[in-house]
Parts: sequence; structure tokens; C-alpha cells
Amino acid sequence: MFARRIQAGPSRLPLQPRRYESSFNPMNWLSKTFAPAPAQEEVDKAKAAQSGTSTPQPQPKPTKSSSIFAQVAPVKDSVPLPTAKTPPSKYETVFQKSKTVPFIVSHRKLNKLGRQIAGKPIDHAILQMQFSNKRASSKIRDLLLEAKQRAIRLRKMDEPMIVVAEAWVNKGTKRSKKMVFQGRGHHGVRIKPSSFMTVVLKEGKTVEQLKAEARKRKLNRIVSAAVTREDVPLRNVGASWAW
Repeated sequence: MFARRIQAGPSRLPLQPRRYESSFNPMNWLSKTFAPAPAQEEVDKAKAAQSGTSTPQPQPKPTKSSSIFAQVAPVKDSVPLPTAKTPPSKYETVFQKSKTVPFIVSHRKLNKLGRQIAGKPIDHAILQMQFSNKRASSKIRDLLLEAKQRAIRLRKMDEPMIVVAEAWVNKGTKRSKKMVFQGRGHHGVRIKPSSFMTVVLKEGKTVEQLKAEARKRKLNRIVSAAVTREDVPLRNVGASWAW
């Protein structure tokens, strides 16, 4: 029987379960190894309690806060540093921007109407478009009326101070094409351009303010009312007096 066991392969050997009793416990070893060691003061207290003698208790040391804000001492009577003033942005100005839909008109013809109303008060610009003979003037007049109502209702602008600050023209993306038939079997394609206008309304100076500034500017140019005017440049001055 013993020879048969030796000849048999190792995988065929029967495994007999064995249990060894031991006092070693890995959890106890971990708790003892990694447990925080007691402080020296606690050890002294335990020894004193066992011996029956009392030890003087040391005064507790003030603990330092781990917060970075508690470590900084407050500064008394600190003068605030002067801050640089930021210039006002151009986007802070209240304005109303409106534009027409692209319609069939040349951008060159429409640009002339834009130059006619740019820089004028809104009421004067509407009056110019009302009595203009241009075909596109009616659309520009409707655009100005709509932009004026939006500026008053939404932007809370003062009606007498609204002016057409900017007006420009852009080309439209779509152009109308029409077949044109001519004599002797000839034909061609007629292309009509499209464009649209954009206006920007802002608060400016009224007509009375502009007239007062122009009058003041003209009066300041008059330096002397004597025989010889002093506000003109001297040209070809002679060597002696002319009178």
C-alpha cells in the first residue's frame, strides 16, 4: 500500500484537513501596532493613581488655531488703498438698435438716405423721409418710427433728446433673378440686388441746445469790432503802417 502511494501522482494524494490552534490573532496585532501611544502625562497619571500620590497638574498650553485667518492679526485704523478708476465703457451707453428687412434696392441708393438722416434728431429724420421722393424712403420712415417707440418704451429715453447717432447699409444675401427675352432669340438674366439699413438711436442734444452752442461759438470768434480786425491771419504785411 505504501508503494502505491509513492507511485501515485501528487494530484491524487488525498488532502487531510488539519487545524492548528494558535494564540496569534492578526487583528489584535494591528490594533496594538498602529494604536496611538498614550501621552506621557497620561502614563504619569496612571502611575500616580496606582501609587496613591498626587502629581502637580501642569498648566495647559494655549492651542494654536490651524486656520490661516486666525493667525493674521487685525490691522487697526488701516487706510484703504486708492483704487484706479476704470474708464466708462462704450457699452454702458443706452441705445436702441433697429434695422429693416432686406428688400430690393441698390445699396448705393440706400446709402444716400442713410447719410441724409445720420446725426439728425429723430423728428427731423422722420420729416426728411416723409417728404423724400425716393422709393425706399417710406420703409426708412417706418423704421425710424418703430425705433423711436422702442427707445421711449423699452430704453426709457427722453423723446426730445433722441438723435440718430449712426446709420449704415449692408448688402443682402439674396438677389432676385428674372429672365429677360429679347429679339432674335436672345435672352438674359436680370439680377436685382437687395440691401437693408441699420440705425442706432441715442440721447443727444436738442435743437435749442445746438443753436445756443453755435451762437456762442460765433460770438467767441469776434475778438474786436474796431477798424482793424484781429481775428484774421496776417498776409503780406508791409514794413510800416498801412495808414
